Amino acid sequence: MNEINTFLTYLQSQQTAQKYLHHCYQRLEDTDAQNRSYENCNTFIYYLDHGQRFYENGRKADPLLQPVLYFYGMVHLVKACLLTKRPYYPESAALLAHGVTARKRKKKNYSFLKDEVKIQHNGLYPYFSEHLFSHKKHPFEKKSMESLLALLPEMIPLFDLQKKVELLPVGKLYSNLLQFPTTILDSYHLTEKAFINKISGYVPDMKYVDTDDNYIRIELTAPIKEANGPFYANRADSQLFFPSRREQFLPIPEVMIHYLILYNLSMLCRYEAEWWGDLFSTKPEIDYPFIRCFLQLTADKIPFLLGKYLYALH
Repeated sequence: MNEINTFLTYLQSQQTAQKYLHHCYQRLEDTDAQNRSYENCNTFIYYLDHGQRFYENGRKADPLLQPVLYFYGMVHLVKACLLTKRPYYPESAALLAHGVTARKRKKKNYSFLKDEVKIQHNGLYPYFSEHLFSHKKHPFEKKSMESLLALLPEMIPLFDLQKKVELLPVGKLYSNLLQFPTTILDSYHLTEKAFINKISGYVPDMKYVDTDDNYIRIELTAPIKEANGPFYANRADSQLFFPSRREQFLPIPEVMIHYLILYNLSMLCRYEAEWWGDLFSTKPEIDYPFIRCFLQLTADKIPFLLGKYLYALH
């Protein structure tokens, strides 16, 4: 993280930001790299600066306020990333919308974990999903908060306490070995060959596959350097995880997952004062520990992941 923080600090000048953007734009077709890098460097600097300030202040703020600060911190960092790929962003006012909606909260028996967000056709979420992560088609229309949280490796201890195994350890980043329990074939309702085909598009080419009664072992021709859905990595130890059930198979990057959860939390924080206040004062539901743990996680992981995205382009 120190290397990434140093790099983000390095970008905080017109000269270095312009040089960086010029380098990015030279890779793009039909772009005047020299002109656009000068046009965008100040905006780029402010996106980075404001995003980092939102996160810095969010870490110091009462958890009651953190979702709004973290959500808009993330939005600014995402926009900085977009400027590296889309020199004319935003091309239209429609892109300024969030790109996600949350259903109206029911007054009784509301559960955050069971609540859902719905993807819209226009707005920031589908736009950055396509241009940063090449996801033009979304594998779902709406998703529950619990199903999204279950894909984050750092949330595993909470799910373990509920006796729910949603992610399985299958390897490590920078390793070319993967190992799946053979029981996963039952939960995915697939033969070994069909399962191998299912994951083959998300990993480097496979060198060989060895199977016994307990495990499917795969050697890859190259190590996995980045965790992209359906594989997710714990930042602390680089352990790679894979969804244990077919219903949880969601091939999208973790950044997109955090955006959806943070959007919903920020809406609750802003517009559902009574429920949000009760959550922090009386802690009536299981929602509370999941929300607190997620807020602690996202405060550090999203600046790291988006900073890593920018660093990889330099």
